[in-house]
Amino acid sequence: MNEPTIPVSEPSSRAFKFCPRCGSPPTSTNGANPFCCGSCDFTHYFSPITAVGSIIADPQSRVLLIVRGRDPGKGQFGLPGGFVDPGETLESACRREMREETNLTATSMQYLTSFPNTYDFRGVISPVTDAFFVCRVESFEPLQAQQGEVTSCLFVHPEQTHLDNMAFASNRLALEFYLSREADFA
Repeated sequence: MNEPTIPVSEPSSRAFKFCPRCGSPPTSTNGANPFCCGSCDFTHYFSPITAVGSIIADPQSRVLLIVRGRDPGKGQFGLPGGFVDPGETLESACRREMREETNLTATSMQYLTSFPNTYDFRGVISPVTDAFFVCRVESFEPLQAQQGEVTSCLFVHPEQTHLDNMAFASNRLALEFYLSREADFA
């Protein structure tokens, strides 16, 4: 039995070899943004995907980190969060992802910052814009890691070892930004 071929990572703009509407090759250079088809006039812009992340602190000012259960970043630290669904606001996505990954319910949230990111899924790298919120919860009693997606949840006073082992650079930057302004959120 043949082993599956694992694709070499490439930007999403280079993954489009043919027009998804008519199957013709592009008139633009492969990898150009936008992708332009000369046969049917289809044009596609490779805009960033939107994602959210939650920074949640307990009464001892420890921050909740998750340990990712899947790639990318399996076994590394992350902030509860994920992709925004079509028709969903950033705030709704943040609440939904927080609930899905940790079983916690946000009682309030405050926008913190955003950072660009990339997401490598099965060899195709997509640009992402991550928006981060500082969230409060009424209780940590229901805290539970989402089976399959999250290996565990832990509260930490983030140290260099945590920051150096974040799955995504944007999560690290958001956490560092939060820590530099932590008193504003107390």
